[in-house]
Formats: sequence, C-alpha cells, structure tokens
Amino acid sequence: MTVKVVIADDEDLIRAGLRIIIDAEPGLSVVGEAADGAAVLPVVRRERPDVVLMDVRMPALDGIAATARLVALDDPPKVLVVTTFENDDHVYDALRAGASGFLLKRTRPDELIRAIELVAAGESLLFPAAIRTLAGRRLAGPARGHVPGIDRLTGREGDVLRLMTRGLSNHEIAAELVVSQETVKTHVGNVLAKLGARDRTQAVIAAYESGFVSSR
Repeated sequence: MTVKVVIADDEDLIRAGLRIIIDAEPGLSVVGEAADGAAVLPVVRRERPDVVLMDVRMPALDGIAATARLVALDDPPKVLVVTTFENDDHVYDALRAGASGFLLKRTRPDELIRAIELVAAGESLLFPAAIRTLAGRRLAGPARGHVPGIDRLTGREGDVLRLMTRGLSNHEIAAELVVSQETVKTHVGNVLAKLGARDRTQAVIAAYESGFVSSR
C-alpha cells in the first residue's frame, strides 16, 4: 500500500528536493504540494494524504495554525513538522497543535523516509531531549496547566507515561517494566484515552505541561 504525502513549504527548492527523495522510495508518493498553510487545506481535502510534511514558518497561514486545522478534520493526516532549528519555539507550538513529530531540514534522506513510514504506521516521532528542552523554556516558573485525565492514571500507567517521555518504544518499556509488549500496548492506549491524546507526542507534552514529569 502506497503512503501518500503532501508537502507544505513556501520554498520551491525545498519542496522539489523533498519530492525527489520521497518519490524515489517504493511505497511512498507525493500527491500534492502547497506553498503556504492556507493552501495546504484544500490539497489535503482533495488528495487525502496519509502524511503532511509541514514547514512552520509560512505566509498566509503558518504551519502551527495549519496543523491545528488539519488535525481537526474528520479523517486527519499525520503531520510532520519540518524546521531549520530544533530549538524553535514554533516547533513546540506545532507539536501542541497536534503534529506527531518534527524533522530538521538537514535530516538525511533515509531518516526522512523512516520518519514518514513511522508516523504513517501510527507511531510518533519523539526527540525526548529536544521536547524536554522546548517544554522547559515554555513552562518556566511554577505555573502548570491542568491536564484533564492526568489524575486518573493508575500507578502502572504513570510508569509507562514517564518512560514514554524518555522516548522508549513499547518493546523497551516492556523490558524496563518486565511485562509483555501487549500489556504495554494496553497501558499506552489507556494513557492516550485518559489524556485525550491522539498520539504519544501529545501524551508526552501533557506530561510536561501538567507537571507530571519535570522538564528541568
């Protein structure tokens, strides 16, 4: 089954380069492009891609607002933010808006392909250290927002969430807790459901913003 990709970036050269890399990979296909955040919405509605590569800084409508609109669709695509700087506050805002992860524009072609395949399969692309750093800068001071459902987590679900913030996979969490991967999968599903999170990235952000884990 072919994974359909839409590229949203205001630089023609960037879009062209990404298209060449993606279309050269069996099983992946670029089905549309957009030069700004507003233009990506009709392209997504028409082409119904699996993954959108989203630049965060674009005219008309930035990638943050565009991401929020995309994830609000009835059958939303996965969004991967593509950025120049990993410490850009816009990246954190895009993740909060619903992006499943982010990539740097200097990412190697094989890493780009792997990232697209991961999020298309329903996985999140986590960079624990980078997300912790971004969260720490944005959440400086004692104030923390209340995240509904965080206090409903069981002790074991809390353990799983803490390990998720470290970027561990289900296999690694299972080894850490000495349980089966199926058990971990069940716990992860419960964590996402209780937090109202669409994926692991959103759950990790909720863990930081609620103060459940420290970003320091």
